[in-house]
Amino acid sequence: MTQNAPDTRLNSLAPVFKASGDPLRLEILRVLERDTFGVLELSHIFDMRQSGMSHHLKVLSRAGLLEAQREGNAIFYRRPLHGRDDSTSGAAVRQVFELVDRMPLAKERRDRIDAIRKQRADQSQAFFARHADQFREQQELIAAFDRYAGPVTRLLRDHPDRTGWQRALEIGPGEGAFLDTLSELCTSVTALDNSSDMLSRSEESCRQAGLDNVDFVLGSTDALAPDATTSYDLIVANMVLHHVASPAAILSDSARLLAGGGTLIVSDLCRHDQNWARNACGDLWLGFEPEELTAWAGDAGLDAGETLFIGLRNGFQIQVREFRKPSHTATQGTSEKVSDAVKFEAHGAQKARHT
Repeated sequence: MTQNAPDTRLNSLAPVFKASGDPLRLEILRVLERDTFGVLELSHIFDMRQSGMSHHLKVLSRAGLLEAQREGNAIFYRRPLHGRDDSTSGAAVRQVFELVDRMPLAKERRDRIDAIRKQRADQSQAFFARHADQFREQQELIAAFDRYAGPVTRLLRDHPDRTGWQRALEIGPGEGAFLDTLSELCTSVTALDNSSDMLSRSEESCRQAGLDNVDFVLGSTDALAPDATTSYDLIVANMVLHHVASPAAILSDSARLLAGGGTLIVSDLCRHDQNWARNACGDLWLGFEPEELTAWAGDAGLDAGETLFIGLRNGFQIQVREFRKPSHTATQGTSEKVSDAVKFEAHGAQKARHT
């Protein structure tokens, strides 16, 4: 008696379950929940030889559980952007991710991940410390401020929730050029930057403009998010994500900091292959696929809204994205007033109110 051939859907499942049938590979998938790492970084995280890690990454990639991402001359690994498709194998990949994400990471893994993030952040901070005097010139090698600030401003001014915005946060304000717009739209504004040089320039810019409703915080979003005593109606990150160690973490932290019904606006580069931007502009990442930002925002519980693409003559393209936190996550009111006594020194952040 001739046996029927297996259903092709079963054939598509086999590689997924075979590749994930190893505790180490499952832990690799867990580590890559929100981050993108190179093979050397993953070898360090798991304290194993590069050749062994490369083998596991190859198996996971062939099964569709990982995909390679080229950043200039370097190769990084991440979870697939299209793991949410409706195919049988896509559903299996999604199920594997959902299960491994329930498992806590060992402290040793977390510590090594934090060390890599710190190394990346130190690299970015060192660049801006060296080039603080040439900040605008360096950035305009890619995009002049007005090319993205103008569309973002129009998006905010035309936003249906504009009249309800009270508290705003700008992540990475640079020299503070956009704080004037936020100061006009909102009752109070917080400028957050991990570079003391850039934060000082933002403060001086606000002083000269006579802005008296802007606070300045030295630190990063992960210092604010875990112990946030207030929430923001509006968060803006202009051309910031390609400079930070973990872009997905910025969206996750922003989701925690947003009030229910709050809005996150992100402007950043689309994916490109101009590797010179790393050395010339301090870029850690060569832009992002729109699907990446959508996926990270969705994982953080944010809904995608307006999208605008801006083409530049030098070959770069900017994406302006709106994400919203569902209003049902709100507690009482839209935002709470933070006491002037609140400090963030315990988390490496330092608050200085502009007067």
